[in-house]
Amino acid sequence: MIELWVLVALAAGAVQTLRFALQKRLGATGLSSGGATFSRFLFGAPIALVAAVAFLIATDTALPTLTQRFWAFACAGGLAQIIGTMATVSLFKERNFAVGIAFTKSETLLVALFSLVLLGEAITLPGLAAILIGVAGVVLLSWKTGAGRLALLNRASGLGLAAGALFGLAAIGYRGATLEVAADAPLLRALVTLSAATMFQTLAMLIYLRLNDPGEITRVVTRWHTTAPVGVTGILGSMGWFFAFALQNAAYVRALGQVELVYSLLLSWLVFRDRITARDIIGMTLLVASIVALILLV
Repeated sequence: MIELWVLVALAAGAVQTLRFALQKRLGATGLSSGGATFSRFLFGAPIALVAAVAFLIATDTALPTLTQRFWAFACAGGLAQIIGTMATVSLFKERNFAVGIAFTKSETLLVALFSLVLLGEAITLPGLAAILIGVAGVVLLSWKTGAGRLALLNRASGLGLAAGALFGLAAIGYRGATLEVAADAPLLRALVTLSAATMFQTLAMLIYLRLNDPGEITRVVTRWHTTAPVGVTGILGSMGWFFAFALQNAAYVRALGQVELVYSLLLSWLVFRDRITARDIIGMTLLVASIVALILLV
């Protein structure tokens, strides 16, 4: 039987890909990278908070004590995700949708390393082999056609690699935070962590935009009909990821999260009409093989 964390991660990947697609379209509204990022948290944080309170009331559970270590993990993860998201939004202006997502998948191996160093959670050799197969698929998808070399020396790849590292740190921060919540129910640990992180992110982005991008907050709010769906889909996807982090090693969760790339390729073909090469198909095949291996081996 497929484990719960696998089903949750696969569903979260689908919702997250939809959020990326909606966020890409925000560029046409004239919002800055900061504004597009802020829209994700502004409309998502209240949903996360309501969900956490509803769970506490429904289960007649008291709010667990949140330690300084919890807040350190949650805030560090939240800050890394903010900067990583801004880098990803900027990346969409440089290359097509599917390849843009591919660059961010450099996080997979980094999460495994960060998980071992920061949380003391190692992965098995079969698990590492499955992750490496996925990395091979990402490398193929990141190859710059006609350049005769890997596309690792331009602004687009730099943004993608930076985003990947930051998302890796965010995953470790969130995994660490869920482990610090003194509760038996994984869903409660996930919702409490998500609420804390998104409230911090909303506050941080409010301060950042107020100081560095005057008027952008107003633009995000007044264009709620296009920005709100980003926040709603973003928080729904995050609920899935946080739940998965509460159940399993972050390295395995984020490795399985590469399914987003498969989804994004389908969006590229069907929605954005991006050109897909034979190399893309081979790369996607390797990713699918990696995902299947993770499901069977972990």
